Amino acid sequence: MRRLALSLALLLAASPALAQATFEETNAEIAKAKASLPADAAKLLFGGIAKPAPLAARSIGSYSRGCLAGAVALPVDGKAWQVMRLSRNRNWGHPALVAFLERFAEKGRKIGWPGLLVGDMSQPRGGPMITGHASHQIGLDADVWFLPMPDRELTRAERETISAVSMVKMATREIDPATWTPTRMALVRQAALDPEVARIFVNPAIKKAMCDTATGDRAWLAKVRPWYGHNYHFHVRLACPAGVADCKDQDNVPSGDGCGADLAWWLGPEPWKPSPPEKPRPPLTLADLPAACSQVYVAE
Repeated sequence: MRRLALSLALLLAASPALAQATFEETNAEIAKAKASLPADAAKLLFGGIAKPAPLAARSIGSYSRGCLAGAVALPVDGKAWQVMRLSRNRNWGHPALVAFLERFAEKGRKIGWPGLLVGDMSQPRGGPMITGHASHQIGLDADVWFLPMPDRELTRAERETISAVSMVKMATREIDPATWTPTRMALVRQAALDPEVARIFVNPAIKKAMCDTATGDRAWLAKVRPWYGHNYHFHVRLACPAGVADCKDQDNVPSGDGCGADLAWWLGPEPWKPSPPEKPRPPLTLADLPAACSQVYVAE
């Protein structure tokens, strides 16, 4: 299982950097990917659609193999949030995700966070992305930057070039006390307290910092899961909305606060050892996705 996790991590290795990539860097990565992908790759099909499917809202499949019907866009500007990297057109989600981000942004202000800078959510019809994430396919994932929203509206150019700040000294894989703050921890906690949130992915060093300092009821820590990267942002994942039969949840998080043996493994050497070379897997095609995704893809 650990080796499987590492193999998946290597697949996702570019994601943390791409999350902060500028407009020019993103376009270069997309051009490179397009040149190497077969024409029937699902990421080319879904990555080339600019509008949502005009169907009832539905998350279809699993977080890393699915699609999204009836997506809605998070407005690029709100009283307590701004959307970043607008050129990617990834500010789409299931209505439940958009509603969560809107209320989470307001709750963040009440604990002293000026406002959210929201990174990638999903594409207009979900599905695999040409660059970056393996997940974010069913409209229930969102990246929130650890950089607070400024007290002015950012220009489109700024949203393509500004970078968040790392919370981790990546050379040593330790928390950076110069950037990690109690307010940032309170923001992650606030997200974890929302009953619709299933998981929040953060860098292992961030999880350790939370485990070391959290007081009182620590049940919320169980949702905060250590994962590769995630030093510039935290990744919020909602559970499948009630009554959506086609949506596949992950298993529930283990009991406890997640600060024991599992975290110890992440803080040791094993997760960072390179895996043996493996033959690259072919990219997903439309046929590899749930059957309903074919309807989502062609809907007009």
